[in-house]
Amino acid sequence: MEAVLPVTDDVVKPAVPAAPRRARLELFLISFAILFFELAAIRWFGSTVIFLTFFTNLVLMACFLGMSVGAFAAGRKIDFIRWVIPVGLIAVSLAMGIKFLYELRPEVTIAVGDQANPTNIYFGTEYRPKDPGQFIIPLEAVAGGFFLLISLMFVGLGQVMGRLFDAIPSRVGAYTINVFGSLVGIGAFGLCSWLWTSPHLWFAVGVAIVLYFARPWSGVQVFGQLLLMVLIALSAYGVGEEGVVQWSSYYKVQYKPQTGEIDTNNIAHQRMVPIAEGGPAYALPHLLNRDAGNEPFQRAVIIGAGSGNDVQGALSHGVGQIDAVEIDRLINQIGKADHPDRPFDDARVKVWIDDGRSFLKKAEAQEKRYDLAIYALVDSLVLHSGYSSLRLESFLFTREAFEDVKAVLEPGGVFAMYNYYRQGWVVGRLTKMAQDVFGVEPVVISLPYQASITPEDNQANHITFLLVSNGPSERLEAIRQRLAESGNFWIHESPKHNASLNAYSAEPPPATPAGQWQRIAPAQVDTAAISLLPTDDWPFLYLRERQIPFSPSVTGMIVIGALSIVILLTIAPVRRIRPSGRMFFLGAGFMLLETKGVVHMALLFGSTWVVNSVVFAAILVMILLANLFVLAVKPKRLTGWYVALLAALVVNALVPMNWFLGFDPLVRTLLSCGVVFVPIFFAAVIFAVSFRESNQPDVDIGSNIAGVIVGGLSEYLSMVVGFQLLVAVAIVYYVLSAVFRRAPRISVAGG
Repeated sequence: MEAVLPVTDDVVKPAVPAAPRRARLELFLISFAILFFELAAIRWFGSTVIFLTFFTNLVLMACFLGMSVGAFAAGRKIDFIRWVIPVGLIAVSLAMGIKFLYELRPEVTIAVGDQANPTNIYFGTEYRPKDPGQFIIPLEAVAGGFFLLISLMFVGLGQVMGRLFDAIPSRVGAYTINVFGSLVGIGAFGLCSWLWTSPHLWFAVGVAIVLYFARPWSGVQVFGQLLLMVLIALSAYGVGEEGVVQWSSYYKVQYKPQTGEIDTNNIAHQRMVPIAEGGPAYALPHLLNRDAGNEPFQRAVIIGAGSGNDVQGALSHGVGQIDAVEIDRLINQIGKADHPDRPFDDARVKVWIDDGRSFLKKAEAQEKRYDLAIYALVDSLVLHSGYSSLRLESFLFTREAFEDVKAVLEPGGVFAMYNYYRQGWVVGRLTKMAQDVFGVEPVVISLPYQASITPEDNQANHITFLLVSNGPSERLEAIRQRLAESGNFWIHESPKHNASLNAYSAEPPPATPAGQWQRIAPAQVDTAAISLLPTDDWPFLYLRERQIPFSPSVTGMIVIGALSIVILLTIAPVRRIRPSGRMFFLGAGFMLLETKGVVHMALLFGSTWVVNSVVFAAILVMILLANLFVLAVKPKRLTGWYVALLAALVVNALVPMNWFLGFDPLVRTLLSCGVVFVPIFFAAVIFAVSFRESNQPDVDIGSNIAGVIVGGLSEYLSMVVGFQLLVAVAIVYYVLSAVFRRAPRISVAGG
């Protein structure tokens, strides 16, 4: 039975263009633009809006919502593409204005949950604690505003895409063009990331394509795009900001040569210092080792080598060979060029631009062995991707990661990790995990000194050191014994004063005019209440319990849901269309498959932007192959494909992600690709067959993208059940897609 829509002044299906070839070229162009502009928005807004760096998945959801609503609105005669530049100008102006206000007025606080007693820790958000005397803005309000604006930006792009889908008779052929354009968009933005290009170029590409579709241009379009590009230029090149602004593959990097400070995404990240003058934390593990009567470490691996402080700390104390591992090439380049001690010029140092976990697996395969491994203030300030809640360093702090560290340590080798861990329960979790994996009680040291650390203690102003060894260790036991005998170790604010003395002593050495001696002694860590430890399946070191934090996560989802309904009811002709339940749940399930694939590959091959780009491209290639298969073979029944998909998903759910790590690289690659990409192929075939006969391609593609949003929000369940069981949620969505019959055909009188 057909549902017939009445003709109104608002709903008018655009006529099929006279030149189908042009429609195909324009569909390729808009598909390229959507993917490219989506990645640009995630990078720029995540780097500019205060603390949105931890919630870039919200930007992704906003892009999807805009595309979905735009596709639903393909039949409206109003051209929403003309909104893109004005709304983009408002969004960019607001982002830069909030940043300026936040930096200018210290009484303004953007609250990210309760960071004084957090359920989930976000590094750098605690610097301005909540104070009734301050002006407090909940992050949910900031994020909600930008979710609304970014969604509205993408409505016009989605509308153009929906109209072009309507204009091409072959639904699968049109979808193939759409996927190919997206694939080229990923490749183009990947090239921009590799070349460290600025947002000025990214937005120039997006604006140029928008102007092509927004013809004829009005004064608003012309002057709006000029002002927009001026504002982006001011942001991209750091006009008015202290220091030099560059854009790495991960961050906006603001470097201040006068002080050696490096900020990333507007949060203080690291500072280069001459180690002899001001780097006690970097010297401490080596001084403890030296003064305990041990020889210097000979072979060290430093994960998170950054701009070089930890590397110089090792070099200054006689370490023979160092593998310095840093994920961000730009930060390493800054250290090479400007670190006052020039650590990367030393022949003993070899730099590896890689994810730390990936490097450890490669080192183990190459049978490299070290007597010292260091996690050097490892704390990224960005999500691994917009598709999950993972951070870049999440897979470094799991039980399995500690086992990888142990595998590259010589018997008796020492593992040192240090950071401002913010909360006592994080210190307790790391202490228990290290003891469980290494079988040795760690030496835990807090600076400034604390005699004990309990789960409830706030550690924001304390850097904590954990030293543990691979089995019995003469080095570590000598340190433990000397601390027990003397009671204390003393380190000077300028470590050069430690050079000529043994600092194990009950009392501090004589005072010096250059600064103070700091007391070092073991802290007793209360781990009795620590039971939940991070694993590769649940890699959330900074999440206290298996739960979705109420603020900002649950409250944020409520805001997103409410705004989504408002945008949908306001722009999409919801009374005149009937969304497809099948397409909706296919989108929700596919989003979870993508998320699982991205996380799976990050674990196996590293949490780098290159791995992410390759995985996304591979997913699009699988969709292309599925489309070509459907065009060539023309399958009609979906029952067998659903059975194959569900069987593949069951295998995916039953095989742990880290099971593949036990194989050599070639076998690991083949097996993992099979587990990840085979179900994606089956799902893509199901979608292509369902879409092939669509009488309402704009509505069906809009329904599919709307489902993607629900799938993206479902990813938060990984905080409760882990990533492996997300596949079970995907299975539910695919079963629901099979239950829903195709939406009834919709026609419009006269069109």
